[in-house]
Amino acid sequence: MSEDRSRPGGPTIRLAVAIIPAASSSPAPDPVVHLTGGPGSDAIDDAQFLVDAGLNRDRDLIVMAQRGTLHSEPNLACPEVDRFYARAVGLRYDAEPTEELLVHAMGECRDRLAAGGVDLSAYNTLENAADFADLRAALGIARWNVYGYSYGTDLALTYLREHPEGIRTVTIDSVVPPQVVSLPWTWSSAGEGIGAILRACRDQPLCDDRYPHLGRTLARQVRRLEAEPLTLRTMPPGGGPEVEVVLDGGALVNLLVGNAVPSADVPAALDELAHDDPHRFAAARAAGSTPAVGEFAYGLTESVACGEWVPGGSAEDLLEAGRRAFPGFPDQVLAQAPQLPYQSEVCRTWDVPDLTSVQRVAARSAVPTLVLSGTFDAKTGARWGRYAARTLPEATVVRIPGIGHWVTPQSPCAQRVLASFLADPAAVDTGCVADLAPAPFTITP
Repeated sequence: MSEDRSRPGGPTIRLAVAIIPAASSSPAPDPVVHLTGGPGSDAIDDAQFLVDAGLNRDRDLIVMAQRGTLHSEPNLACPEVDRFYARAVGLRYDAEPTEELLVHAMGECRDRLAAGGVDLSAYNTLENAADFADLRAALGIARWNVYGYSYGTDLALTYLREHPEGIRTVTIDSVVPPQVVSLPWTWSSAGEGIGAILRACRDQPLCDDRYPHLGRTLARQVRRLEAEPLTLRTMPPGGGPEVEVVLDGGALVNLLVGNAVPSADVPAALDELAHDDPHRFAAARAAGSTPAVGEFAYGLTESVACGEWVPGGSAEDLLEAGRRAFPGFPDQVLAQAPQLPYQSEVCRTWDVPDLTSVQRVAARSAVPTLVLSGTFDAKTGARWGRYAARTLPEATVVRIPGIGHWVTPQSPCAQRVLASFLADPAAVDTGCVADLAPAPFTITP
């Protein structure tokens, strides 16, 4: 495929494709094609999760490595950034030395990729969507069903907007609407997802009795750790030697947004932290010390973020969004977008064109669409599924209580809803949703 379709005869790229046959002996003719998240994740690694969730039960499942990711050529991995994140567990999350190290690592990666001939401006969602349209044509598939999660929903909606031909259905799981995604947007999702966990504890008598006023506890701990960070040594969850970790307010918030501590354990972990036992959060922080170097394509992450998500916003916009989501948190914590710290500074180094005028556009389509969201999702808040559906008149919106990011692999009910949607988009069976409730929270002595 072309690296940049505006330059006929220019450099080409290679993308790995895996086709997992349907489990059924008489499969439907329209396969499912998977669009992974990130941006920058390894789509091929998702295959087992998708099979376990039944996506190939009645149809072939097609998985393609997105441009710039592992199993594609070129691979826009950034070992320099992996090494930074391994080191960063022992640094304050939101401090100037951390910013300097991150920007330097990103700059090293950018320089290396550019020196190797990579056109970083070509690694964007529009080109990514066109790759999938080309794949359908190359495989000779008349119609297929698009399934995307997280960034893959941004990509799926872009694909639907730009290349609607041959799309039978679309499923978007943990929704990132392209028309609104930005750095301030991340705080709305963080506030919704974390707030839903706190409210669910309040709604369970055992949890509320054991951990009263959990919202106040969280705010106090964020302020306390930001004022006086904890430095301690702990073993990573996967084993290995102890590492030094720093827990400050920014690290605590980002561990919660990233679901680094399972949702069921969050009330207990916050209570333990308030009583000077930080072991759950410390272990979760230590997990970042052992990244799979070279497997995540930060080059694609930054080209998408810097071209599509960061432009047009200001530091004041980001801070105000944080204050709306968490009015009791320190400004130093709220000044950095959850999961995307120091992006404005990184993007000055990454230096790709502003694509917001062509990418921050809603998909408007009557193609049947299933919208799946988890109420505990602090990365892509559940409200954004319904928001995206406003321009999709044939959308069915389903919220799964007590589930976080990437709903389908975690929820048997969501799997049943998806199977019924693929079988007959006009008769989606959502009956299992009515009986769902968040699982009981962990209650410590």
